[in-house]
Amino acid sequence: MKSLLCVRHTRPARRYLPIVPFATLSWLLVVSTVTAQFVSNTQIEPFVVGLIPVVGRSGAVGGVSIDAAGVLSRSSADASSQLRDARQRALAPIDSDLAATSALRKISLRRLSAAIDERRVKREPLTDVLQNLAGLTRVQFVFVYPDQQDIVLGGPAEGWRIDDRGNVVGQTTGQPVLQLDDLLVALRTAKAAATDRGISCSIDASPDGLKKIRPLLNSRTLNETLVRRLEQTLGPQQITVTGVPPGSHFVRVLVAADFLMKRLGMNFEPSPDSNLPSYMEMLASRSAAAPKNAMPRWWMAPHYDALLKDEGGLAWQLRGSGVQTLTEDGYLSAAGAEATPGREDPLAKKWAAAMTSHYDSLAKSLPVFAELRNCIDLAVVGALLVKEKLPAKARCDLSLLLDDKRLAVAEYHVPQTVDSKASLIRKGQSQILSLSGGVQVDSWSVLNRVETSTDLSTTHQSAAALDPNRWWWD
Repeated sequence: MKSLLCVRHTRPARRYLPIVPFATLSWLLVVSTVTAQFVSNTQIEPFVVGLIPVVGRSGAVGGVSIDAAGVLSRSSADASSQLRDARQRALAPIDSDLAATSALRKISLRRLSAAIDERRVKREPLTDVLQNLAGLTRVQFVFVYPDQQDIVLGGPAEGWRIDDRGNVVGQTTGQPVLQLDDLLVALRTAKAAATDRGISCSIDASPDGLKKIRPLLNSRTLNETLVRRLEQTLGPQQITVTGVPPGSHFVRVLVAADFLMKRLGMNFEPSPDSNLPSYMEMLASRSAAAPKNAMPRWWMAPHYDALLKDEGGLAWQLRGSGVQTLTEDGYLSAAGAEATPGREDPLAKKWAAAMTSHYDSLAKSLPVFAELRNCIDLAVVGALLVKEKLPAKARCDLSLLLDDKRLAVAEYHVPQTVDSKASLIRKGQSQILSLSGGVQVDSWSVLNRVETSTDLSTTHQSAAALDPNRWWWD
């Protein structure tokens, strides 16, 4: 893509977008730019990697936008159209070899780092090919080549285009293409994910809001006026993120996927898959049992089959769908606070299982769910590299990719709140209200199940690079 260079600073540059009057510029696209400021003769300010689309005052990612105050909302059709047009104008032509569909495209992390560094030193923007990781749509293999001092990622790939919502997707499958900045975030946060709370996001009502809505839930009148009062009384729900930079594209994907999952579950927008009714539609059926003041909590988490490895630990394969939806109930106590978590509503569990089984279908219609799977794939790869000490095993220098002082990821507005939206149904003497949920990426737990495969040695050998000057190949 084309690029706009940041303005020269008279003081040490910070990783923020330049302020551009909306009347002057309706959209801004920053692609792997660097400031022109030098700290010394040898040190260059951070080279920024990533796409930051700004349509008006809100950036749109995964069908949602977040304004400067951190308020999350569903993107309008007009904003999506502007984003699509802006990205389409900036898209560079794709070479025929990159446009070809590949069942197994390989990316050398050592040579990828060198290619980025070459442009970083020259202060040249990254190409679309680098930013879009040569069209990779999933990571399925990790290969280690000590003789080449390299680690190679492999998976299906294709050329890319801009879809109607402004997403960068594969020309054939329409699935999102992996992004370089998401890879950097996954590599940099992998070690901390083993000991800290891990990578997560959640959207939850405030304790004060929960207390205030208790009297309203006791009302015998159920109508639209009551629902709107509930939304207003509950107040904004808080967005909490752990384990990853809060302004990163990676976080945008987590939050957008969580937000859309709950909108589908609570029937705030129709499911694109006719075989996946909303939870509220299931609850409205006569056969559904009434929950007791339940607040179903859904979250998405990694879901893989056992990893495969060869006998020497030089080849690894990720298998499985990558994402599952889980549930538990929270209940309103007499004081109005959330209490006794950990119980499961059978109907909420049934809806979670249905979303898991139809996840591939949803990912085709709503690409943010495929983007979430991509981010989880990358988080698992990052954990694998750290746990198995693969860079040391390969003697592969990944220091540039891990250094946010030299190579920074683009920053968006940090998501902080979202307006409460109630979906209230009465079953007998019980009510149900949408309140919370999230995404929990426990990448290290995926590494607990590993099986050995002799076939991977053959795949490892055939995947080796033939041209030492290329950072990607088929």
